[in-house]
Amino acid sequence: FNDAPVEQVNIPSSDGDFGVLPNHVPVITTMKPGVLSVLDGKTEQKFFVSSGTVTINSDSSVQIIAEEAQPLENIDAALARSSLDSWTAKASAAAADSVEQVEADIAVEVFSAMVKAAEGN
Repeated sequence: FNDAPVEQVNIPSSDGDFGVLPNHVPVITTMKPGVLSVLDGKTEQKFFVSSGTVTINSDSSVQIIAEEAQPLENIDAALARSSLDSWTAKASAAAADSVEQVEADIAVEVFSAMVKAAEGN
């Protein structure tokens, strides 16, 4: 979508999901794990993003910098569920306030959102 006009971008923001239409106010925000969608008037393309930043400029252009992004149709729901189960077990076994606990908590958040996205919830 580099320099391509689109009708709307729907963003999973840390402050709550929101849509960007022409003449949106300038905003800088962070993304949470979830589905980012782009509507170009004819189609809607959906991507799973793990995290990142979004800048909405005064000219209504949008810059999206995602840590990881994948077309939603490429997400394997069974693999995401298996990864979620594995990281949930690691989170339960990790010592409180340890690096392992923080890493596991982040992975659980990402894989929970990925399972939800892959299953269409």
